[in-house]
Amino acid sequence: MKTEWKAAAAALVLFTSVSLAGCSRKSRAAGAERQPPAPEVLVSTVVQRDVPLYGDWVATLDGFVNANIQPQVTGYLVKQAYREGSFVHKDEVLFEIDPRPFQAALDRAQGQLAQAKAQLPQAEGQLGQARAQLRLAQINVQRDTPLAAAHAIPQSQLDNDTQSQAQGEALVRTDTAAIESAKAAIQAAQAAVEQAQLNLGYTHLRSLIDGVAGIAQVQVGNLVSPTTVLTAVSEIDPIKVYLPISEVEYVRLAGSRGGGLLSSGNSIPLELVLATGQPYGYRGKILFANRQMDSQTETIQVVGSFPNPGNILRPGQTARVRAAIELRKGALLVPQRAVAELQGRYQVAVVQPDDKIAIRAVQVGERVGSMWIINQGLARGERIVAEGAQAVRSGMTISPKPYTPPAGEN
Repeated sequence: MKTEWKAAAAALVLFTSVSLAGCSRKSRAAGAERQPPAPEVLVSTVVQRDVPLYGDWVATLDGFVNANIQPQVTGYLVKQAYREGSFVHKDEVLFEIDPRPFQAALDRAQGQLAQAKAQLPQAEGQLGQARAQLRLAQINVQRDTPLAAAHAIPQSQLDNDTQSQAQGEALVRTDTAAIESAKAAIQAAQAAVEQAQLNLGYTHLRSLIDGVAGIAQVQVGNLVSPTTVLTAVSEIDPIKVYLPISEVEYVRLAGSRGGGLLSSGNSIPLELVLATGQPYGYRGKILFANRQMDSQTETIQVVGSFPNPGNILRPGQTARVRAAIELRKGALLVPQRAVAELQGRYQVAVVQPDDKIAIRAVQVGERVGSMWIINQGLARGERIVAEGAQAVRSGMTISPKPYTPPAGEN
């Protein structure tokens, strides 16, 4: 009996062992079936290339030349001779002031000139008579002087001759002065005529330049004076742009051109974006920079210009203007989506050769389109998670899929 009991116990142990082994294998198989596959993740490669860095500013547009139209005489406005907002030419009449008072002044000045000219021959005739009388007195003195010395004539006769000569000399001086006065009167009258002619001409207010004329600031019938601004005319092809740029950007701009930013022969191309978001069809250039920085805003005003053949751009507009301020050679670029920010620090998810994730801190630089320059932390050719870096963790195994940037991204 004892032997039979031992055999039964051994058989029971063997059966239990086989059963447990079978359960263990089934458990491992079930666990293997429940293990999820590695997640698919979009992966990009760190690229390296030369990248132009752009400055972007809000610019104010203004006419290349702006001319205020102001009268030079006081009078009543009787006519507006141009269409507001239209293109006008130099010397084209824009306004007219009542010319009648100025025509009357001109007529009066011309009459005074004629009167002054008539007085000159009269004064010249009187001078001729005075000179003739003086010559006669001189002859009498020359003749009677030796006779009076010889007591051939009375001394009183010589005295009378001498007095007549002195009177003749005084009369010649007086008539000579009268002639000079008449000539001066003619010159003054001539100047008055010229001024009256100018004033009459000023009643026609003309454009000083070719350009677009603005809205009239006064109406016909108003009394205007030299302090009144009637309108303004602006030359807008080309048109100026004013850019307030920072000191750092200015130094980089000047340095990228060898310090020749102010040179007209070393202009920097500009790009302009309209209010609609569309790029402007013409490139501009930097003309010059202001002589000093603005200490309050820490900016310097740079002036550029753009062609404006269709007069689309107008003074007073604002637009975004950008220019390449530096060429960064050999820059490392990754998609901006690949960079995660955490409390002011930046990191990317690097895909190692075994497709496992390693979270790495990086030092970022400037943004270029949809890309980000990485100054430190990555190497050319490394693989990184292009999208969803926040959803992966260090040590995680992934199934990498190539990242295709959307159309239009760099």
